[in-house]
Amino acid sequence: MSDVSESICCNEKYMTCSTRSETFCFHSVEFHASRVLVSCSDLDLIFPLGSSLLLTIFRHASKILLLTSRGAVVGGGAITDDECGYKGGDNYAYLVVDDKSKDAVIIDPANPPEVLPVLEEAIANKEINLTAIVNTHHHRDHAGGNEALLSKLPSKLPIIGGRDCAHVTKTPAHNETFTIGENIKVKALHTPCHTQDSICYLMEDKETGDKVIFTGDTLFIGGCGRFFEGTGEEMHEALNVVLAGVGDDVRVYPGHEYTKSNVKFGVSVLQSEAVRALEAFADDCKETQGKFTIGDEKQHNVFMRPQDPAIQKATGETDPIAIMTKLREMKNNFK
Repeated sequence: MSDVSESICCNEKYMTCSTRSETFCFHSVEFHASRVLVSCSDLDLIFPLGSSLLLTIFRHASKILLLTSRGAVVGGGAITDDECGYKGGDNYAYLVVDDKSKDAVIIDPANPPEVLPVLEEAIANKEINLTAIVNTHHHRDHAGGNEALLSKLPSKLPIIGGRDCAHVTKTPAHNETFTIGENIKVKALHTPCHTQDSICYLMEDKETGDKVIFTGDTLFIGGCGRFFEGTGEEMHEALNVVLAGVGDDVRVYPGHEYTKSNVKFGVSVLQSEAVRALEAFADDCKETQGKFTIGDEKQHNVFMRPQDPAIQKATGETDPIAIMTKLREMKNNFK
């Protein structure tokens, strides 16, 4: 990389580089003792090195182009809210690496032309030892890349995910645990509703105690997924019992970047300081994954506040399940 410069955006330091005449930028933010490196442009994939819990985030360009870390441009297309089929929208795929052993898993690698070059280069350079593909649910914009990765990567990888995921080899039970390398403990949490095979993955760095959760299309920043295969009762259980119980300090990594549309709806229902703060953040920053915790969601996510009198008034309901059902209906019809 050449022509490196620094700038400040969203109160964080950015580095801007040029490669093959394409300009992109990235920034790093501290995640307790670990470091999360986040792509912040629509044309960027970065493969960083070093940290106890390391996450490389592949941002699918929202409409037109994707740029791999090798500089190859591939086409994309728009994707609508919670659409089942992958068209190159605002999905996130995550690479989680234990830096001591270099063992790694790739979560929801929906777009192989984007993800494969990064994985192949990292494997060839012995920067990672890819041990599994992990899916949050079976929709093609999350599990649609499984077959291509299996055919292109040198070793046959296990696929950990819900029962309906393409080529799945292991479906962990609710609360079942496994490890990535030496330091990362993973707990599978079943959260059926968006799909009946939806699983969230709670990860803890055993050395530092830092925790993150990958929520797929169950929980978004400021929102939740559509109830394609489930009910308000199931989503209430998923959000306000299962995920609400993992700990307020757990950082949230959802499957899509929907915060701006979510908070637009949220403000129509609840004009609290927390919701307004999320609105301001989303206006300033294009990407919100890993920036908020479960505790934050309990404050600014209207789907996680059934006890709030303002939300009860807005929905005309007091029962938590009825509130969840009504909120989702309102969001589905919100313009």
